Amino acid sequence: MSKRKWNLYAALATLAMAAGASVAQAATSGRGNELLDNSNANAAIATSVQSSKAYHRASEDVVIQVSFTNTSASAVTVPQWLFDADDVDRSFLKVTRDGVAVNYTAALVKRAAPTADDLIVLSPGESRTASYELSGAFDLGEGGSYAVSFVGAAQNAMTTQAGESGSIVIGVEANPFRDLITAVDYQKAAGAGGISYTGKCTASEKSSLVTALTNAEVYAAGAVSYLSATPSPTARYTTWFGALSTANWNTVKTHYTNIRSVYNTQPIVFDCSCSKKNTYAYVYPSQPYKIYLCGAFWSAPATGTDSKAGTLVHETSHFTVVAGTQDYAYGQSAAKSLALSNPAQAIMNADSHEYFAENTPAQP
Repeated sequence: MSKRKWNLYAALATLAMAAGASVAQAATSGRGNELLDNSNANAAIATSVQSSKAYHRASEDVVIQVSFTNTSASAVTVPQWLFDADDVDRSFLKVTRDGVAVNYTAALVKRAAPTADDLIVLSPGESRTASYELSGAFDLGEGGSYAVSFVGAAQNAMTTQAGESGSIVIGVEANPFRDLITAVDYQKAAGAGGISYTGKCTASEKSSLVTALTNAEVYAAGAVSYLSATPSPTARYTTWFGALSTANWNTVKTHYTNIRSVYNTQPIVFDCSCSKKNTYAYVYPSQPYKIYLCGAFWSAPATGTDSKAGTLVHETSHFTVVAGTQDYAYGQSAAKSLALSNPAQAIMNADSHEYFAENTPAQP
């Protein structure tokens, strides 16, 4: 997101500084460890949040740091992407204002299972710190005092689960133009309709994407047809979405109806600029209908489990105007466990939508 300088609002600055005064020392001295939640007690990796500034002007990027410390007696691993400054995913952070969650505007990413090359080893007692920009990932335009914490990644997204951190409070000056800039940039890229491409897609990639989109529409249509029947606790439904609820069944049906409508009626933009080999794709939920394709997408099968077509279903479901799904669990095993433990999250989980649509191995 590009940044510009805007007029400063002295009154709001004074209020926000006052609200953040009680935590300013902890934020500026890096003593976030004092604010750890009890959830870190049983985690191999303890996390803490710090900020070098207690107050951020409208013209400044809002940046925080998260430290990851191996508190166990053995070496543990963490995914390298957590420390990648260019990674577009910041969904593992939580930002609230007056106790209400702030709108997350950055990307939701579908990742492949990590390989050895994708992991960082932390020895016992070792710490690593990563910096994250919040102003490009959360709607901070209103300004005020914001509580920030690390809450962890989706099930199966990390080989070792890191504990949640406590929160710090920072003050941010109002800048109502942050999200507007992103929206305008997207509108320039979206084109007039049909399918368009950005990021230098090759001819073979374009051909592959047309096939993937056709197969994704077939998947979505099949899901709509299946869910048009009388709600019942079928193996296919309960495997991915949990115990039968008529309301949940109808919610999922609406999601697939919306997904199919996108493929048939909306302008879709495919971007081929992402080169991350262990990532399938990602989207910005508030920016329909642009999908960024990455390395794992191109090596995926056309159809079937974790396929190109299924990945498009997954990503399309993320768009707020379609289904607004999240990434509560990655992979078939984690998605099945989620269906058993939390059907309310399962019906809002993107991979669950993908696996129901792919239906491999087939279930009645």
